[in-house]
Amino acid sequence: MLCNLLQWVQRIMNPSESDSRKPIGIFDSGVGGLTVLKQMLSCLPAERMIYLGDTARLPYGTKSRETVVKYSLKNASFLVGKGIKCLVVACNTASSLALDTLRQSFPIPVLGVIRPGAERAARLTRRRKVGVIGTMATIRSKAYEDAICSFAGPIEVISVPCPLFVSLAEEGWTQDDVTYRVAERYLSPLRQRDVDVLVLGCTHYPLLKPVISSVMGDGVALVDSAEEVAVQVGAVLDEMGLRNKGQGSPESPKIYMTDCSAHFLELAEKILGFPLTDFEYVDL
Repeated sequence: MLCNLLQWVQRIMNPSESDSRKPIGIFDSGVGGLTVLKQMLSCLPAERMIYLGDTARLPYGTKSRETVVKYSLKNASFLVGKGIKCLVVACNTASSLALDTLRQSFPIPVLGVIRPGAERAARLTRRRKVGVIGTMATIRSKAYEDAICSFAGPIEVISVPCPLFVSLAEEGWTQDDVTYRVAERYLSPLRQRDVDVLVLGCTHYPLLKPVISSVMGDGVALVDSAEEVAVQVGAVLDEMGLRNKGQGSPESPKIYMTDCSAHFLELAEKILGFPLTDFEYVDL
């Protein structure tokens, strides 16, 4: 065992060219994390990507910490088994509840979506009033509140759970009348508190960005963690000497889902903006 550990440390300290060609793994509770994948494909075009959507067990936001940690470990184990060099936890709920456990369990960089989004929100706010919307579990964890204040000191953070947004996004009701009515009800407290920045604390929520932006008004900046996560992943790969410097056409991402349906495939292709050519069902 000691020999294996020393070999692993040596690989981390002196990564080989073959290590840099390994894929990046990304998981989410459903298709919402494809918004993160899309941004990473844009920012890191030379990298191979593997995405796992746990569509059989969504939503995560209504489940207990223990259950979210258990599902996250299964998802991560599956991706690590594919030989990934870095793991991105695209799910905000899993990032808030399971990130420390994942980092302790696997010998690769593990990045979540909360701190990058929190840092951007702290930079953007002028009135020092930031709104956060997310699942019940993410809001209860206070992960965003703690992270935002850690970057910029005392800031008033108003957090509101919006559990129905996940279902509306998964249904593809991104600009339906029902979605507008639900958004008006959820977001009313944030408008009343005069926030100037709103963190979309769930990877499904960017799919509803036109509705959320319309309800909140032009004076409120929306923060989507996907862009910040992609930048952070690139920085980590550079720091560890793991960025793929290969040339040529980028590979299509490999997509796995734990429940397969024509609806999910249609929505996934709509999010990514191209047809899926490498898709597979997996039973976890």
